[in-house]
Amino acid sequence: MTWLAVVVAAQAIALVALVARLRGGRKRSPAVAPVEFGLEDTTVSVLLPTLNEGQRVGPCLEGLTRQRAPLTEILAIDSGSSDDTLARVAEAQRRDPRFRVIDDRPLPDGWIGKVWALETGRRVATGEWLLGVDADTQPLPGLVGGVVAAARAHGFDIVSFSPRFSGMTSAEQWVQPALLTTLVYRTGAAGDRSPDPDRVLANGQCFLARAAVLAEGGGYAPARESFSDDVTLVRHYAARGYRVGFLDGSRLYLVRSYESLSQMWREWGRSIDLRDSTTRLRLYLDIAFLVLVQALPLPLLVTLGLRAPLSGAPNVLTAALGVNAAMVVIRVLMLGALRHSYDRPGVAFWLSPLADPLAVARLVISAVRRPTRWRGREYSARSSD
Repeated sequence: MTWLAVVVAAQAIALVALVARLRGGRKRSPAVAPVEFGLEDTTVSVLLPTLNEGQRVGPCLEGLTRQRAPLTEILAIDSGSSDDTLARVAEAQRRDPRFRVIDDRPLPDGWIGKVWALETGRRVATGEWLLGVDADTQPLPGLVGGVVAAARAHGFDIVSFSPRFSGMTSAEQWVQPALLTTLVYRTGAAGDRSPDPDRVLANGQCFLARAAVLAEGGGYAPARESFSDDVTLVRHYAARGYRVGFLDGSRLYLVRSYESLSQMWREWGRSIDLRDSTTRLRLYLDIAFLVLVQALPLPLLVTLGLRAPLSGAPNVLTAALGVNAAMVVIRVLMLGALRHSYDRPGVAFWLSPLADPLAVARLVISAVRRPTRWRGREYSARSSD
């Protein structure tokens, strides 16, 4: 039982840390409400990076055309699409003159494509606020007004918003919540301003920033080599004293990011480790933490539960059962907190804790092997650590 005593002691310490991180979830702000009227006193430029997004950009373009003031311009920054992306944007432009197409080529050395597109758009945007939106999102009416109203209410200079996931297969609903939980366990519950800049979370699918703040801080350049550019950027600005936040945007937009489980497995794995946004030591400590609080509890609880009647349940075994049962309960409660982020959560969603060991394994793979391909582009394999 010596090995079990060591594991249980480590798990007990990790359990205390986990409870402390999630404690703020009780006070998190409710989902941000859409706002369609009453914000004519400011301006917003939407930055929409595109590269061969023809098959999925339609709902995004349609949703943007339905946005009212303070949205004044929509910049589609294209990186050389060879499909019908530009034709779709041109059609939207005929119906809505706020659309404008910008070609961001060539891609400079040392930049990730999406980050360069955002920086290109920033340099020509005229809005007081810049709202980065991904092509796989479906903005709902009142999105733009809602994000600006929320930023003002909380006093944020930069704030991003979590989505409501839609159109997922059962397999995706089983795996994706487990991957999402790895982020929540590391950074804490989504909510208002994080006291630790190194734990701030962000979502580039809906990312709002004051144009003046980005101009003062070097724009998107601090994240130019990052595959987790959204998190890298907010942590850079948070460390310099700007107010940054992460709020629930499930009432503002939908997202269908991937076409299959295999694509989700690859693309989420690209950035889920946050290796470009944290130190290597903290990354490895986070992995060890997730092994203790997410990957091991359910398998250990089942294994030890079967063994307990045969062993007479000595003290170490009893402690192990108690600690792991507590972490399984927390994981189940997490499902209740996350369910509003999913459109029609099914049986697979509620069974997603069974995928926790798989999710942590994906994180480990991502942490030790830097990706070299993203959205059709090849990048150097060198690490940015």
